[in-house]
Parts: sequence; C-alpha cells; structure tokens
Amino acid sequence: MYHAGRHFLQIPGPTNVPDRILRALDRPVIDHRSKEFSKLTMEALEGLSTVFQTKAPVLIYPGSGSGGWEAAIVNTLSPGDRVLMCETGHFSHLWRKVVERFGIQADYLPGDWRHGANPAEVEARLSADAQHIYKAVLVVHNETSTGVTSRIPEIRLAMNRARHPALLLVDAVSSLACIDYRHDEWEVDVTVAGSQKGLMLPPGLSMNAVSEKALEASKTAKLPRSYWDWEEMLKFNQEGFFPFTPATNHLFGLREALAMLHEEGLPNVFRRHERHGQATRAAVEAWGLEVVCEDPREYSNCVTSVFMPKGHDADRLRQVILEHFDMSLGSGLSKLAGKAFRIGHIGSFNDLMLAGTLSGVEMGLLLAGVPHKTGGVAAALKCLAESANGAVENDPAH
Repeated sequence: MYHAGRHFLQIPGPTNVPDRILRALDRPVIDHRSKEFSKLTMEALEGLSTVFQTKAPVLIYPGSGSGGWEAAIVNTLSPGDRVLMCETGHFSHLWRKVVERFGIQADYLPGDWRHGANPAEVEARLSADAQHIYKAVLVVHNETSTGVTSRIPEIRLAMNRARHPALLLVDAVSSLACIDYRHDEWEVDVTVAGSQKGLMLPPGLSMNAVSEKALEASKTAKLPRSYWDWEEMLKFNQEGFFPFTPATNHLFGLREALAMLHEEGLPNVFRRHERHGQATRAAVEAWGLEVVCEDPREYSNCVTSVFMPKGHDADRLRQVILEHFDMSLGSGLSKLAGKAFRIGHIGSFNDLMLAGTLSGVEMGLLLAGVPHKTGGVAAALKCLAESANGAVENDPAH
C-alpha cells in the first residue's frame, strides 16, 4: 500500500538521517592516502573528542556498536579474566555473551530490567574483592530495550570508594550526543559508541574513547587482536590515516554531523532530548499506561519503553500503527517481546516531529482497541509549550 508523505521512523536507532548529512555522504570517494583525506580524518577525530568530552584518543572503526564492544574487550582483557557486569536489559545481555565467547568469566549482577546498574551493589562486590580478581566493570549507559539510563558517575564513585583498580568500560552507543556524557570527568576507561544514534549517521561506524589506564592495560592484554588493535590504529591516526580501508563516505557524513551538533551547541542538544523525554512520558502517563523505567533519576531522554495493558500485544499495536500511519515503533526485546513498545525520540528530532509521533501512537491505541485514556497528545503539547521558552532562552542564536 502506498503512503503519502514521509515515513516516521521512531525506533531508537538507526535514527533519521538529516538531509545535510545525506548530502555530505553523497560525494565521490576520495583517495584514502591523500592529504585531503588526512584533513578529513583529523577534523572528525577532533570533533568527536568534544562530543565524548575527552582529551583521550578516540578510535573509529568500520563496524557497528557490537564491533566497538569487541574492540574494548580484546584490547584490555586476557583469557580467563573475570569481569563484573550489570543486568540492565537486552543489550547488557548481548554484551555479556560477547565477553563469554572470548573466554572471559562474567559475574552478572542480576537486575529487573526496570532499573539501571546499582552503584551500591557494584561497590559491595568490589570491596569484597581484596585480591582484585575483577579486571573490569562493564555497564550499558543507556539501555535502549528498557528506556533506563544508568548513573555512570555514581558507578565510578562506588569503584573509587572500594579502591579497586578495575577498568570501567561503558556502552554509550545510544546516549552519546543525546545525553550529557563525560568520558574524562567520569573516569571512564573505554567508552563504546556507534554512528547510528545521536550522531545521526547510517549504521557503519563504531568508536572507542580510550583512557591512559586502558592503553596501559592493552600492552599486557593477551586476547588475540588484529583488525581491532588499538596500537596499530593509533599509529596511523597520528597522520590522519587508517591501517586498512576506512569507511570514507561515512567520515564525510560524520564531519557534517559534528558540525551540526556544534552549531546547535551540545548543552542545547541535551536539553532538546530532555524536553522530548519529558513530553513523551507526560503522554504515557495521561494515557494511563506505564513506562518500563521505575526510577525517575534513570528516565532515558532517548527512548521511552511502554508496557501494554495485560492481555494486549505490543506487536499488534505496532503493526496497526505501521499499516495506518506509516510509522515504525521499536519492538519489545527479549523478555519484553510483545509486552512493551518503544518510542524513539533521539537524534535529528524536533517538537513537531514528536507531536506527530505521539498522535500516531494515540490513534493507534484507539484503532487497536487498547484500553487507555485520551489526552496524551494534549499533555505532551502542554509540556513542550511550557518548556519552549527555556529552550529558546538558552539558544545562543537568540
């Protein structure tokens, strides 16, 4: 069936790619050993440093966020090592599986998928580890399956109170360039990110921001590595090149994305996402539905995961909305399959796009026969209007 107008892609990634970035991607391929390419690489690396809020090296690989996970693991750990992980949702579970495939023992602090990583539990486990068996703590910052954001600064404070030397590895794939993230200030050792979320690019790039402590660990890590080797990458990056054929046109797009983020100003980008998260939750509350995240301190400003009323299937609702309104919502993953749907409000997104998104959800709830109250869109619009003045006042263009 033909649908007039644009498709609404409201999954929490890959996100909508702005026209400016599409135009930047649509360039002839250049020689990746040329001075022009070296300049492109250096500009991209410099821009990424400001987004990670770090003076540490940032490495770019052709690959997805999962590739970034693997790079973080193989450069810092050895066969038989033991790490501490926190169950926060589907993606923490996937990361654990990658770890275990490399012969690493992962002690998995159990979670209920409604809360983030628990700093007190991390501190207790590390304080009891007098022999420093744990080599790293691995945490997903923004768990896109649940709409829960873990409190990374509190995790680092817990590690410091325990006086434990473990590395802190953080998945920021869906939070970087959306939620305030401070690699240096929070003393993160490896931050993993990807191109297809807040950076507004198609899938295809993964990144590692790497502390000095992590670089030291890489010198004695024993897991085999070739493609993901930091040392080789850093050596070539000094001159603006890569040890293998890079994703040339993605780097054109990345440079444009970074320019857009800097033009808006990172504080304004974070505030925009915060407003959209607040408005979406206001709509869900007005509908009489329940968000998955239980702790207001951990509400995600990138994605809102919403429980269906008992006896109603989230995937059927998503199908109704897709068929009638040409809008894609995120599915429930793993144990939330069929029980929850996810509204993405991430990346290149504005107030009117959110209003249209929530209108599609409200109409879909009605058409699918899902018990709910009316007025969710009105509640969101009120929230957006009331917060608009502050957003404009903080805009350097005004």
